[in-house]
Amino acid sequence: MRRYIFQRVWASFLTLFVVVTLTFFMMRAIPGGPFTDEKAIPPFILEKIMARYHLNDPLYVQYGHYLWDVLHFDLGPSYRYEGMTVNQLIASGFPASLMVGSIAILLSLVVGIPAGIVSALRRGRWQDRTAMVLATLGITIPNFVIATILVYFFAYRWGWVTVGFWEGLPTALLPAITLAGYPTAFISRLTRSSMLEVLQQDYIRTAYSKGLRERAVVYIHALRNAIIPVVTYLGPLIAGILTGSFVVEQVFGVPGLGTFFVTSISNRDYTTIMGVTIFYSALLVSLNLVVDICLGFIDPRIKLN
Repeated sequence: MRRYIFQRVWASFLTLFVVVTLTFFMMRAIPGGPFTDEKAIPPFILEKIMARYHLNDPLYVQYGHYLWDVLHFDLGPSYRYEGMTVNQLIASGFPASLMVGSIAILLSLVVGIPAGIVSALRRGRWQDRTAMVLATLGITIPNFVIATILVYFFAYRWGWVTVGFWEGLPTALLPAITLAGYPTAFISRLTRSSMLEVLQQDYIRTAYSKGLRERAVVYIHALRNAIIPVVTYLGPLIAGILTGSFVVEQVFGVPGLGTFFVTSISNRDYTTIMGVTIFYSALLVSLNLVVDICLGFIDPRIKLN
């Protein structure tokens, strides 16, 4: 087990190194610069600004400095948000994104897993057909379309909520429901297919032949193996919900990290773009690492392979 964990940790650090390197050089390859503006900046002022942020140094020197700062968890200053660092921007915007994303993840698991179990146990009946139709709609309809529909009915038509003003938990529900649409549908379909496969195994038939109740067979014997694909999906799911909230945050006016990211792209704020990208990449890699370790405990065959 120690070797399994060590391999996963080493692969995670290697992945982050590649992400940092690619992000740095790709941002430097984009035409223009962070201080390119409609009004021409006097050359001597531009030269001082470039020297202040070490943008006149050779590219390999800039890369070395940036890599050293990242190793010390310093993502640098923001070029557009005066007096603020990228670390401060992430600290101020991520809590709102985390609140919306956490509610969306909870909704996805609470609704998706039971729906998949019921569909598998009632295969071919109206419960199964209804759940699969809803799952298909959840997968095919983009989240910005769902966001527009929710805003129209709940905010404009009925006036139950306000959009564009962040008031914490009450205003986090609609964007969370929007983000939960696709993962809920995907988890329900994944749970259904996995549960159907597990229910056909010999040990499940043996459990039924011993006279065990359906509830005991499903939740004690079948669910542990059927849930493995869902656990595998949790890492990308969590990171996908948090990173996929950029458009939804713009629609609902959530002051999350997506707002800073979208603004930094239009302003060519190199450090903010790279910092947010590295932050989300580290989040994704860390979540996948946790999922891999958890799978090693759930199914011993995984670490042996």
